[in-house]
Amino acid sequence: MSEAQSGILAALPPQARYLLLQLKASVDTEALKQVLTQLQTMANGDELVVGFGLPIFAVLGQQLPGLTTGPVIPKSLVPLALKEAALWCWLRGNDRGDLLRLEHCLTSVLDKCFDVVSSIDAFVYKEGRDLTGYEDGTENPEGDEAVHTALVSPEQADTLSKQTSLSASAYTSGSFVAVQQWLHDFKAFDAMDQLSKDHTIGRRLSDNEEIDDAPITAHVKRTEQEGFAPEAFVLRRSMPWTAGAKAGLVFVAFGHSLDAFERMLTRMSGAEDGQIDSLFSISKPIASSYFWCPPVLHGQVSLSCLGLN
Repeated sequence: MSEAQSGILAALPPQARYLLLQLKASVDTEALKQVLTQLQTMANGDELVVGFGLPIFAVLGQQLPGLTTGPVIPKSLVPLALKEAALWCWLRGNDRGDLLRLEHCLTSVLDKCFDVVSSIDAFVYKEGRDLTGYEDGTENPEGDEAVHTALVSPEQADTLSKQTSLSASAYTSGSFVAVQQWLHDFKAFDAMDQLSKDHTIGRRLSDNEEIDDAPITAHVKRTEQEGFAPEAFVLRRSMPWTAGAKAGLVFVAFGHSLDAFERMLTRMSGAEDGQIDSLFSISKPIASSYFWCPPVLHGQVSLSCLGLN
């Protein structure tokens, strides 16, 4: 029986690397199948979580209802930096050197069909804080709620199956994931007084308590998951990143569909009511992509969703 890639539900690792890859021009279909089969032997869903982007499905003549390249929000008042990518790899571990070596092994296999778009160093900061110092993922679902939020149920998989030529098992325990790399403007953030910082986030830095009278544009108010109908819960697995003097957050949101994330982003971007999330005053997305994280079967990431065994 298939199960979820365990890294999706597990606690964040101390260190991580995120790889975005695109297909080479005029990629050979048979070569792509061979490369993906090699990747399958390396990906157990724990130390290496993988997600397939729309271009892979297109080349292999498959489809996945609900999967798009990335967020396109009509009437958005801010740029969302849509980035088409074919493959996402989340390398998870305890040591940066080990992750670098794993990346080398991966890219040596993938190089025949893929080019690396970006390789991002990420890490846990102060037991789960963003680099601004605020806690990240305070109201993340846990336990059974996390499973219900992040993973495609057998019933949902059956619905997907009826829209394709594949069996429900190709989708059961899989997950859609939204990945956004945010670049922080620390100069703007550091110029704020503490009250302004707290009102930007919607929580007090001192005790992480939500501020009832924070502005309507406060990030917490814009993204309050219970404030949508239906409620818009996602499972966040975000981590800070740094490259030289530049740094920010890799926002990662898993869901049994992309609907909840898109509803939150619609409100954040001002497309819903003209009110832009204050987070955009101190940070901006520089890459936004969607992927499908298939389930694991017999200890390896399943390729059934791509029509491969």
